[in-house]
Formats: sequence, structure tokens, C-alpha cells
Amino acid sequence: MKMVPKFRVISGETVNDLLSQNYETLSSIIEKTYLDHGQGLTVNPDSYFLRFKHKPNARIIALPSYIDPINVSGIKWISSFPDNIQEGIPRASAVLILNDGNTGYPLACMEASIISAMRTAVSAVIGAYHLRNKNDKVGTLGIIGNGLIAKYVVAVLQGLQWDIGQINVYDQNKEYSAQFAESIGNKTGYAFNVSHSLDECLQNSEMILLTTTAAQPYINDLSVFEHNPLILNISLRDLGEEIILGSYNVLDDIDHCLKANTSPHLAEIKVGHREFIDATLPEILSGSKKIPDNNKPIVFSPFGLGVLDLALGHYIYQQAIEQGSSIEIDNFFYDLSRN
Repeated sequence: MKMVPKFRVISGETVNDLLSQNYETLSSIIEKTYLDHGQGLTVNPDSYFLRFKHKPNARIIALPSYIDPINVSGIKWISSFPDNIQEGIPRASAVLILNDGNTGYPLACMEASIISAMRTAVSAVIGAYHLRNKNDKVGTLGIIGNGLIAKYVVAVLQGLQWDIGQINVYDQNKEYSAQFAESIGNKTGYAFNVSHSLDECLQNSEMILLTTTAAQPYINDLSVFEHNPLILNISLRDLGEEIILGSYNVLDDIDHCLKANTSPHLAEIKVGHREFIDATLPEILSGSKKIPDNNKPIVFSPFGLGVLDLALGHYIYQQAIEQGSSIEIDNFFYDLSRN
């Protein structure tokens, strides 16, 4: 007879503590999940968007997913309310529900904005590492958009001991750049430089991280990338179609990324085909696709797969139980009799 599992709540403090302990473990989990996804061992349906007429820039997204090798499913429910930033609170908030693979019963509810930020950061760094032929030494890193996700990416880079000569930062809000450079510079020891303009930051960085809230492309001049940098297109909508079409393009998942007016999606609409897509990250990780010679920019565009949140959430669930840091809710599932 199957037993109904205990239901647990895992706080943001616990999530943060567990995710900050070992970046190598997190990297291994994310890489394994990408490989599982590439082999068809996951289920990752389209995301579902709840939008609001009175707040057209806000949305709440549902990301259901399943990972067969660990027999767990779940759903992330994540909101994005950009106006929050003006009130001094983060744009995104989220929860993740885990479901038992045998009974379907929910196992846990955990704070997931940290999970979402961490999986975004770790996947960006994994992409950077493999698309640079496993070279973790970079002379100049440029960061466009100096907020929460950028902070997490730099933390992962430091946690994985990347050697970075200088980090150039640029944000439309100059105060954000100055605060980011001072705060993150003090925490990490990396040397920071606040760029005077967007072009200055782009042209003087051999690896570029895009982490903005841009709704449509604003970088349209391919000549700013004539030095053929690696571009981590995390925010997905910063680059014009001509830049995508003039670059070597790697996506995490083709069908997921080519929607919702992402830069690659706009490029597909423009030319009417997908031939400009060169590889997926699972193909790079498995070795079935190779990195080209550095004769044009490389753009990595990860849409962000729900299975990545699920994999980290499952790891947190196991660790929290082992360490006694989850909160068990008595009688959460109450009337279990069919009669």
C-alpha cells in the first residue's frame, strides 16, 4: 500500500544556504539535466503566461516539468513585475512545488526566486565555459544590466574560480552601475570599471553578459561585435535580428527559445527559417556539435527550462530533509479516506 508523503515547506533562507554551499555540485546537476533533456528523458511543456490588462509589463509564468531519471515532477510559478524595482523590491518572486513521481502528491513548496536566479546563473556559466573550449580565464567581462541576475552570475563565476581581469558594467541607470561595481567588487575582489556608454562596454569586453529587462532589441549594430565576443544573451531580447543572423547561435532548446519575441524568434520571423541556429547546449555538452573557429560572435540564448528549476529544487528538498531544515506541515493532506 502506497503511503501519502509528508508535505514540507522550505524557506528562502534555507534555499539560499543550500545553494551557496557548493557551486560545483550545482553545475554538475545542471549539466546532467541538460544532457537528460537532450536525450529525451525530460518533459518540459511550453510555459503558460498570465498577463494583466492594467499592468501590460507584468506577468506570472507557470513552468511545469518532469525528470524521468529522478522520477520527480513539479511546477514553478514565477511573477515578473518590473515596477517593483522602483519601490526598492526585486522584480521577480516565485514558488516551486515538487510532486512525488509515484503518487503524484505534492512533496514540498519552496521559495523559488533564488532557485530561478541560481539556475539562470549556473546555466550561463556552463554555457560560457563550454563555448570557450573550457577556458575559465577571461580578460574582460562586460555586464549590461546591473541587477539581481548579474549579481548571481558573478557569484557563480567566483564560486567556480574564474580568473577575470576586469568586469566592465553598464546600466541605463548610472547609480545601479556604481552601486553594483562597489558592492560586488567588495564581495568578490574582482576589478570593476563603470563604462561611460553601452558601446564602450560592448566593444571593450571579450565576454558579454546581457541581463536587462528589455522588451525589444536596442543593440542593432553588428560592428560593435567585430572583436567576436561570446555573448551570453540571458535576457533574450536585447539583440537585433541582424546581430543574431551574423553570429554563431547556440540555444538551450530550439522550440522554447523561438517564441515570445525573443531575439532569435524575431530573426526567424525575418528570414522565415531556422537555419541560423547552429547548435543546442545539450549538443555542445555531449560533443555531437563542435565550437567553430572564432570568426564571428557566438551568442548563447538560454530560454530557461523548467527542468533546471526542478532539478535544483529536488536537490534542495533532499538536502533540507537530511539537514533537518525543512518545515513539515502536519495534517496538510487531511481527509484521505475514500469512504
